[in-house]
Amino acid sequence: MIEAKLEEILNLMDEIMQDTSVPRNIRSAISDAKHLVTKEDGDKVVNITQAIYILDEAANDVNIPMHTRTQIWSLISALEAYKESLK
Repeated sequence: MIEAKLEEILNLMDEIMQDTSVPRNIRSAISDAKHLVTKEDGDKVVNITQAIYILDEAANDVNIPMHTRTQIWSLISALEAYKESLK
């Protein structure tokens, strides 16, 4: 169940990173967040919290397309739920 949730999150991240209408800095932020979420070493909860912070910053970028902002909000929500399931 937990792994399926993580797979969903990673797929959404990949979808955003492959969207060419998304500015490069936003795609880079998504990539950084994905790296943190998939990182094996360190505290998973701390890594996910850092990823959420990065995504929140990206969602507040003025140049972000509205559909991408909505996707990032969904992603943040999914990461919050995933983080809670790890506690």
